Amino acid sequence: MAVQPIDRYVERIAPSVQKAVMENSIAGTQKRHDVLFGDYEDPDKLRRIAGAIKQHTIDYLDKYLLEAEEKLIANGVKVHWASDGDEANRIVLEIMRSKKATKVVKSKSMVSEETELGHYLESNGIECVETDLGEYIIQIDKDHPSHIVRPIIHKNRQDVARSFEREGLGEYNDDPKVITQRARKHLRGKYMEADVGITGANFVVAESGRMLLVTNEGNSRFCLAPTKVHIAMVGIEKLVPKDRDLSVMLNLLARSATGQRLTVYTEFINGPKSSTQPEGPEEMHLIFLDNRRTQVLESNCREILRCIRCGACMNVCPVYRQASGHAYRSVYPGPLGAVLSPLLASKFADYADLPKASSLCGACNEVCPVDIPIPDLLLRLRDKAKVEGVKSPGTPPMGMWAVMASKPVLWKTALTAGKMMDFFPKSMIPVPAFQAWYKKKDLPGWRGKKFRSWMASRPKKGASDILKQEEKP
Repeated sequence: MAVQPIDRYVERIAPSVQKAVMENSIAGTQKRHDVLFGDYEDPDKLRRIAGAIKQHTIDYLDKYLLEAEEKLIANGVKVHWASDGDEANRIVLEIMRSKKATKVVKSKSMVSEETELGHYLESNGIECVETDLGEYIIQIDKDHPSHIVRPIIHKNRQDVARSFEREGLGEYNDDPKVITQRARKHLRGKYMEADVGITGANFVVAESGRMLLVTNEGNSRFCLAPTKVHIAMVGIEKLVPKDRDLSVMLNLLARSATGQRLTVYTEFINGPKSSTQPEGPEEMHLIFLDNRRTQVLESNCREILRCIRCGACMNVCPVYRQASGHAYRSVYPGPLGAVLSPLLASKFADYADLPKASSLCGACNEVCPVDIPIPDLLLRLRDKAKVEGVKSPGTPPMGMWAVMASKPVLWKTALTAGKMMDFFPKSMIPVPAFQAWYKKKDLPGWRGKKFRSWMASRPKKGASDILKQEEKP
């Protein structure tokens, strides 16, 4: 039996990378749980409210986009619409050339990763510097983010120290304080030299035309303070209807992403600087990017557009913890990427295997701050692949399994036969599929009772007995 591409990647992953991803993911999940359940009596109710707000927004997205455009223009922002990543990148380049700009500083933005904006600008003679520390390390290493919040979750401080030494930022020193100080010294010069600052946006409010940025390093603020032009590239789904909705979203975003009650820097941007402000961009552009999002809206997986990019689903996912973000072969890894990447791809078949990279345990849904039913969406995409006849790499034949699973006698016989396989020498079964099975078949020692025996020994209860039990205080 062939294996999925993500399984092949895991076979080659370095133990140090797997260890870093595992430990950071577990720590992130625990921090989220502690602060969310410590601060709120019923955080699940808050998640459902946030999910309803975002679902309402995408259900009426056409209305809110027009409303946002009107308010943004009234605030002095120049609004652009891009159908795909290439058009969005061209708009950025045209703005820069109209200003004779040659240097840009860029804050962390997943949508610009989606369009590969940095590479595009560099190929057109523009110096583009990532200013988020993690993204800067990704850039100098010619690497790709492995997480949407912690882009270098797969690296350790020794890796970073070696990268800084290679780039001439100082002799090898893996002290986090030294690394941070060297990055600060280097990047502050880039801020002052830049002509343009580029950001994404965490939210855009349709009611007021206000844009929100949340960071922990303050790099987006530095990007905007000395530059004359601000360009924001934003996915069309990043809207919320009203300013008051931010009270729900901001309380959930930081707690879900980093285990903080609030990010260190939360910026409310109304537009270019006014005549009374001493500094800030004199001109602001906002590019609304579609890039197949309207097709997602038309699909039966539209709930994925609720996502506020916190990364909680990745941290809790057992598959992501073992495989790391790079195994997903796309900008968006983990459970989010397993749904979104096939939908945003120009060819669904290229990523049709990702929805199968899940145990369907449901943990991703339980931690999602906007209550996205990710396991349901994964099943819908699996069904889409079946209906469209897309056979992704490593897909095993399931017909025989379906027959056995629906026939108790056959199922019990197969279980008995499976136990007997342990007594056959490996050399007696030359079939490659069984050879691969032998390598990974051993499970941890069994510490419980057999389910069927346990079930048979339980007292039989009727519906009336169960109802009486539930009525007891």
